[in-house]
Amino acid sequence: MGKKVVIAGHICVDMTPAIPGEKVSSLHEIIAPGKLITAGDITISTGGAVANTGLAMKILGADATLMGKIGKDEFGEMVCRVLRQYGCEDSMIVSEAAGTSYSIILAIPGIDRIVFHNPGANDIFCPEDLDLDRIREASLFHFGYPPIIKSMYEADGAELVRMFRMISEMGVLTSLDMAMVQEQTEAGRADWTKIIKSVLPYTDFFVPSVEELLMMLDREKYHAILERSGGRDITEVISLEEDVKPLAQRCIDMGAGCVLIKCGAPGLYYRTAGKEFAGMLSERTGHDCSDWAEQEGFEDSYVPGRIRSAIGAGDTTIGAFLTAMLDGYPLKRCLQLAAATGASCVETYDALSGLKSFAELEKRIDNGWEKNRR
Repeated sequence: MGKKVVIAGHICVDMTPAIPGEKVSSLHEIIAPGKLITAGDITISTGGAVANTGLAMKILGADATLMGKIGKDEFGEMVCRVLRQYGCEDSMIVSEAAGTSYSIILAIPGIDRIVFHNPGANDIFCPEDLDLDRIREASLFHFGYPPIIKSMYEADGAELVRMFRMISEMGVLTSLDMAMVQEQTEAGRADWTKIIKSVLPYTDFFVPSVEELLMMLDREKYHAILERSGGRDITEVISLEEDVKPLAQRCIDMGAGCVLIKCGAPGLYYRTAGKEFAGMLSERTGHDCSDWAEQEGFEDSYVPGRIRSAIGAGDTTIGAFLTAMLDGYPLKRCLQLAAATGASCVETYDALSGLKSFAELEKRIDNGWEKNRR
């Protein structure tokens, strides 16, 4: 069993009905008032950072404890049934004040996913929900999706910052993942620049997507890129030099130790702080992490054997990166294993069934697994 980790934050039940047919160019070709839409079987699974990243780390060998907040309802029982299969249900937080979060995901061929989401008990997650004794015993605390957890972004993220400061001061490594916000929502109107600036001094690994980071730190540029993309995925048109690198450097300047930016299908951009961060990492992991000091670059993604669904790909990529880091792999190999895990994830419809052991991934990498070239 690997090092102890705690994964907390957002968890939900994902319901994804299969919508058969060829690619369409407009939503109106499928959905219209009064129209009966024929659907296939429905996939029901756990979702969110706690389930996706947490269970990925468990599968990959970490001693993972999951701390998500669910309701005392049928969806909550469903979540616990899934987690029980992995021995991870005993640390879940059960609320009688709110129901379990759920998402209805419409994955229509040819159109980006449409998600109906109920945040449920996630919105009232607070630091007092955490089992601090378990966290003190852990090597790493990973928290996912504060933009869709109301208590974590209101009041300029005061509770998020308090939680990260408290855990960082315990001597536990910290990791933070984000989620996309919509501008017209309460979360979209929060001062994310202020929140990120306040929490990054207590964040060792900051692992957002480029779209999330642009929206939060440079909204004007985000809109300009959206316009330039003409409806395509923005990762197809962003500039590594002009758009991604400055964001990463800004986050390092704000206090993050390692910034890993998910750039969609092209791959991952990374930048690390200096020798002080690498020394701290060596001390807390028990491995020589001197190769982590002042590094930056882009890790191209691997070509998957087939593409089924991108659900959970970002979460499992991060899970692999953090697990490999705790296992003592060199930085470059951590990045390769992260990219390889993402490619394995998209080969199946769910987040977890496509995952491979590090030994399997290393064999495929060393045998010349083809990469996507930018």
